Amino acid sequence: MSCSSGRLRRRSAPASGRVCAAGRRRPPASVADLAARLGIGPRHLLRLFLRHLGATPSEVAGTLRVQRAKRLIDQTAMPLSEIVFAAGFQSVRRFNDAFRATYRRPPSAFRRSTR
Repeated sequence: MSCSSGRLRRRSAPASGRVCAAGRRRPPASVADLAARLGIGPRHLLRLFLRHLGATPSEVAGTLRVQRAKRLIDQTAMPLSEIVFAAGFQSVRRFNDAFRATYRRPPSAFRRSTR
């Protein structure tokens, strides 16, 4: 797939390559939406993610959100309440839980240690 004039075009690349290319555009609402955009079934998309990345699409998306939040905490002075939504989380509680599970400390402690 390649982007041309804001639209994706298919090439002969394997579906796993199309996943990465499509993933950089605006995020789809669900795994089924991403699979439909790639022209494959949701189950096949899940198999591709597990085979090549060792994680489900939801797990990959969650990891990317936490990494984006960490980068924003580290590199900006944005309030944590804004970072939550800028990173793609829907609630502060889920953000705090995900951040703590990944980095073994709350985001506020991480921010204090980077200052």
